[in-house]
Amino acid sequence: MPVYWFALSQVNKINSRDAIIIFIILHLLVYPASNGYNSYMDRDTGSIGGIKKPLQPTKQVFYITILMDAAAIATSFLITPIFAAGILLYILASRAYSWRKIRLKKYPVIGYLTVVIFQGAVIFFLVYHGSQSNHTTNVPVVAMIAASLLIGGFYPLTQIYQHEEDLKDGVQTISYKLGYKGTFIFTGIVYALAFCMIGLLFFSNNKGGHFLVLQIFMIPVLVYFFVWFSKVINSRKEANFKNTMRMNLLASLCTNAGFITLLILRFIE
Repeated sequence: MPVYWFALSQVNKINSRDAIIIFIILHLLVYPASNGYNSYMDRDTGSIGGIKKPLQPTKQVFYITILMDAAAIATSFLITPIFAAGILLYILASRAYSWRKIRLKKYPVIGYLTVVIFQGAVIFFLVYHGSQSNHTTNVPVVAMIAASLLIGGFYPLTQIYQHEEDLKDGVQTISYKLGYKGTFIFTGIVYALAFCMIGLLFFSNNKGGHFLVLQIFMIPVLVYFFVWFSKVINSRKEANFKNTMRMNLLASLCTNAGFITLLILRFIE
């Protein structure tokens, strides 16, 4: 969702109808179907995602994800054929990430890049293209890179408590390869690069004030990040489900609020 609001906040002239349809396609069809399919393939017994004690998925979950994917692709043609093609590409990448016969997620670098590129740059492109009144394909590259870096700076932290569960399934995530301390250092560097790119985007468009507003919203995230990091240094037990979900919720709320505020400021200005 932060990437959606980020992209929408950068659109010059928003087509409200299409922006709403895109929000529904992504958040009520594509993302839930992707999560459901991944759960069906993984069949985790330990804490995963936002669920502490997940139920085992049934065959019906698989069928529902297929129906949701089909609905997402069909509805996407209400936007543009390019948008529909992009949604199809995203779904295929998501399935390749989870599907047992390909299973990109078991490769730490390839799996990481798949998530970063598709949940970041590709989604930014689709939202920007689809929500723009003229459906432009001239999407700012700097913003696309920033979107991927935002995802890249957050995603490894969501894996930090899953090392043992993933290893049982033959999956070595980027977080596992980096280790507990390495994951925090890596995500800190990638986040810094993300905001450097966002700063470049805003200041080049004479919107330095917007950049500062966004930084204010990120203060709670930075504080929690460093407090949590210090706890993990003292005890690896702190890299647990509870702390990860707190970070997840805080980062999502603050980032969404920041970009929504920028969107509101555009209308006021």
